[in-house]
Order: sequence, then C-alpha cells, then structure tokens
Amino acid sequence: MRPSTTRNRATILAVAAAAVTIGAAVALADTTGKNRPRTEADAIPGRPTVKIITPRNGARQVSHAAVVKVELENFRLAPRRFGGDPQLGEGHIRFSLNRVPDCVDPVKLRQAVNSPVGRGRLVGRSFDYPRYSGPNGILARRIGTAGSYSPATRPEIFYRDLPPGFYRLVVTLAHNDGSPTEFHSVTNFQILPRPGHGPKPCPKGKVPSAKAAARF
Repeated sequence: MRPSTTRNRATILAVAAAAVTIGAAVALADTTGKNRPRTEADAIPGRPTVKIITPRNGARQVSHAAVVKVELENFRLAPRRFGGDPQLGEGHIRFSLNRVPDCVDPVKLRQAVNSPVGRGRLVGRSFDYPRYSGPNGILARRIGTAGSYSPATRPEIFYRDLPPGFYRLVVTLAHNDGSPTEFHSVTNFQILPRPGHGPKPCPKGKVPSAKAAARF
C-alpha cells in the first residue's frame, strides 16, 4: 500500500472519531433539549384571526334579528377556563354591537374619521344587554360588561328586537380573564324600516351618519 493512501485513511478515521466524540459530548451536555432538532410540536403558533361570516359588511335586511357567526384560526375557545388566568392562544369572544346615530354634527364626523379617539363619538347606543343579546347579555350583566360587550364561548351570538338603522359590530378575541387582544374584526349592516317609516330628515346643521357607517 502506498504511504499517501495510508495517511489519507488515517486522517479520515481520526476525523470520524473526533465527530463521534463531539457528538457524544453535545448529547451529554444538552440536558435541557435546547440543541435538539425542532419538531412539528415545537413550531411557533400562527397569528390568531377572527373573520365575520354573517352578517356580511354592507348587508341590508328587513329582519330585526341578527345571527352573528364568526370563524377563528389559531385561537381556541376555552369555556371551562372562562374568567381564569390567561393562556396562550385561548380565551373567548367579545361581541360589541352599537347602532350608529342617524344624524351627526359634521365637525364630530370629521373628527371621528381622522382620529381613533374621535371614533367613539359615533359609537351610538349599545345593544349588549340581556333584552337584545339573550344569554350572552345575561352573562355580560353578571360580569359587569353589559352595555359594553357580550362575552361568548361559542363562535356565534344572536341579537333580537333591533330597531331599524345602521349598526356597527366589533368582534374581538379576548383572554380567559376578559382582557382584549389586538385581534378583532368589524362589520356594518343595516336594518331597513317598514315602507313609509324611514328615518326623519336630519335637523339643520347635521348630516346623515349612515353614509359614513362603513368607515367605522
């Protein structure tokens, strides 16, 4: 056998032995699992989303009831931990339904369009009470959120006895303890009045806010 061949083979064996030694050392030192290969179970959870299925944005209906259904992704509803400690990727839903005022001062309307703070001036009357949101409203009253939002541990809610007008619905994902997350969705819809029972003309100096409903 040539001397150069013998030297190459010896080098290869030495490198292999060193690799085995290093691997064994890493295996012994990695007691925390920090250096182990990532598996599917280690994947970072996806960003939660909430999508309003019904009523669709801009819908117009004659019914005085609204069946709200939403679709969630990367977020788990946890009814058994309602009111408990926050847990990553789980909680419940906050439904908030308000009737947009029929008429508004144009200055306030402009402020509402240009300022996130000003938008609150066009929120209008809340329908998150037991009379309108049923069991969810009863739960809202129990936890002290009636008139603000109706909590839900299912991806739906039923509103009834809604008068004609334009409505803005905000759906927000919340932690188990009720604190809101940044993930939300908004839809606007209209309940039509009976023929001949439309809204009265706005008084002088005010404009119909219904035309701006979709902007909020």
